[in-house]
Amino acid sequence: MSFARLASATTPTCRLGLGLAAVGRPGYITLGRDRDLPADRTVDALRERTRDLLDAAYAQGVRYVDAARSYGRSEEFLADWLDGRPDADDVVVGSKWGYTYTAGWSADAERHEVKDHSPAAYERQRAETAALLGDRLDLYQIHSVTPDSPALTDRELHASLAEAAARGVTVGFSTSGPAQADAIRAALAVTVGGEPLFRTVQSTYNALETSAAAALAEAHDAGLTVIVKEGMANGRLAAPHAPDALKTVAEETGASCDAVALALVLCQPWTGVVLSGAATTGQLASNLHAAVVDLDDGQRDRLAALAEAPAAYWERRARLPWH
Repeated sequence: MSFARLASATTPTCRLGLGLAAVGRPGYITLGRDRDLPADRTVDALRERTRDLLDAAYAQGVRYVDAARSYGRSEEFLADWLDGRPDADDVVVGSKWGYTYTAGWSADAERHEVKDHSPAAYERQRAETAALLGDRLDLYQIHSVTPDSPALTDRELHASLAEAAARGVTVGFSTSGPAQADAIRAALAVTVGGEPLFRTVQSTYNALETSAAAALAEAHDAGLTVIVKEGMANGRLAAPHAPDALKTVAEETGASCDAVALALVLCQPWTGVVLSGAATTGQLASNLHAAVVDLDDGQRDRLAALAEAPAAYWERRARLPWH
């Protein structure tokens, strides 16, 4: 199927999606996650947590779910939920390839994932995704493209991705790192047969990291749907870690810090979908409140002042521990 199905969603929260990075594996870098998940993070425990989140998200109007091959068993957990919810046929499913999960279901692994954007890695992971999600996959994204990624210049890979698009799966890419804008602009130039290859871009954007804004606006103008990840800056914008300016705006609006942080992303004119990375149903409900938070110009200006230099932001992110 195609990611374009999401355009027909009309629920109040349809511009918010659920990302499964925090619940598909026992370890992740979000602040406070050690308290959000059960101490005994067995496969069955996180399968149940993922099911509860998906049930709650669907009941509250969320219609896009985002997984990845490197998010542990996220595709497997999502596939199990979809099998048990035939009524949820309007859920749009995205996943990503390009990283292999290597932690062996441990939060203390020396290395949690390995990056590989080669054609061989794509073929292997595409088969793995197909075995789990089958024809429920709507969007397949290259995971964490950077300006030096071979995925931007590999014509063999581009041809394979174009074949997938011709069969009805939307092709996209995600970005990470301080040079996201450069990666986005390079990807916008990739064509196959004279036609743009990518139809979506998923990037990090939040009150602390705004450097990709202009490039994301260009992507939007070129017809791509912009999906925003890490709108909570891996927990740095959630109470109690939130900056004072964000806490003040939250008090003024009567909303939580996380809802305000996500509302700031939603109000960008180029934003298509904003992902919640909730690990509990309570966090999810609070995140989804962003859909009704109305920020005035002064509040937006105060939040804009929180932006950090990209190099500093990503250096701090790299130091976050895996919980």
